[in-house]
Amino acid sequence: MTADPRRWRLLALLGVAQFMLILDVTVVAIALPHIGTDLGLERDTLTWVVSAYTLVFGGLMLLGGRAADLFGARRVVLTGLLVFTVASLVTGLAENATMVIGGRIAQGLGAAMLSPAALSVVTKTFHGDERNKALGIWSALGGGGSAIGVLLGGLLTAGPGWQWVFYINVPIGIAVLVALSRTLPTDLPTGPTARLDVPGALLVTAGTGTAIYALINAGDWGWLDGRTLGTLAGAVVLYALFAVVQRTVKSPLMDLRILARRPVASGTFLILVATALMIAVFFLGSFYLQHHQGYGALRTGLLFLPVALATIVGAQVAGGVIGTAGGRTVAVIGLLIAAVGTGVAALGQGPVTVVVGISVGAAGIGAAFVASSATALGQIAHHEAGTASGLLSTFHEFGAAVGVAVVSSIAAASIAGTTDAGFTDAFTFAAVTAAVAALLALAVVPSLKPGADVTTPAH
Repeated sequence: MTADPRRWRLLALLGVAQFMLILDVTVVAIALPHIGTDLGLERDTLTWVVSAYTLVFGGLMLLGGRAADLFGARRVVLTGLLVFTVASLVTGLAENATMVIGGRIAQGLGAAMLSPAALSVVTKTFHGDERNKALGIWSALGGGGSAIGVLLGGLLTAGPGWQWVFYINVPIGIAVLVALSRTLPTDLPTGPTARLDVPGALLVTAGTGTAIYALINAGDWGWLDGRTLGTLAGAVVLYALFAVVQRTVKSPLMDLRILARRPVASGTFLILVATALMIAVFFLGSFYLQHHQGYGALRTGLLFLPVALATIVGAQVAGGVIGTAGGRTVAVIGLLIAAVGTGVAALGQGPVTVVVGISVGAAGIGAAFVASSATALGQIAHHEAGTASGLLSTFHEFGAAVGVAVVSSIAAASIAGTTDAGFTDAFTFAAVTAAVAALLALAVVPSLKPGADVTTPAH
């Protein structure tokens, strides 16, 4: 198979677009107090400035991936990027709660279209060892982008104002949109028919959104609270109905048998754990430095630079060796490094030890990201690339919601007060989780080296 000569330029452009989507999860967190003051938002309303984006982004991801398979990735990527760019402008111009939350919902819609479609392009454009390297770069963008978002949020909020957290996406989005329209290949739909399973799409979106909503609020409600359990039960019912629909409709949104494939199942497990750990580390580190140490947003952001660099280095190293070492080895070593790093943060006293610990942990998490995507996508047929990418991206958002919900509950006393005991407990929990996940990865991740090219599904 002849390699596309535009592939690395294409990866760079898609990477910039993905980078914007990831930044918008954490960059807004630093700006929230200023947004609340300027727009007169209450705390519960302010929470929705973050949650609205996460809910829609995660809830519609599988739909975006399937749309890429049915209608062509080029069309979905360009449409998603256009929606995200326009929504960013609207959010920056917001003068009230309705406008800012509406803008964030629209941003989430654009992101849910763009992210899985872009990943499916990467999966189909690169082959063999080059695919592993490309996925390493893609994974580095995810982890590094989250950390850099903390820094950028501090810089923009302290400088031109919180509106520029959103405005900055506009010129970048337009430039990337123009470049991608000239670079993206004109692909034909790869699905068997260009009909979208609307009932299935509505059910899986409602189920995913309901589950993420429950996880986001579990920290405030309590894990055993009737609202948490009832909302999660509702999500289970919606997923069960989705499974029934998928077995009865002529053109299902998703072939449920894909989840029974060991590489896909283990890859989604890895990305769930890796994202939960990453968000937990960033959340705890940010609150520790700002609330317990009393550092400002800019200083906190600067201290996250080594965390971002470590994530990028970990992902790049993993992308270079996974073709020979295999996904299982990279996953186990990455998770063990994450356990050691978060363990150091749990035992340490003072900001230097905490930053060093979470930086080491971030390097391992970056490697685990590469193992997850290479394992899940390495043997996926081209006509399933969008669906598999959407599935992986959905579990990414689940992981983010789980990570925040769990550690915010464990560290609640420290976040609200002056003690650091809650931070210690939460970092300890993260370390234990990473160690247990490493043992599970040893058992469930296939030893098969990812990256082989396939034209038929691997079971």
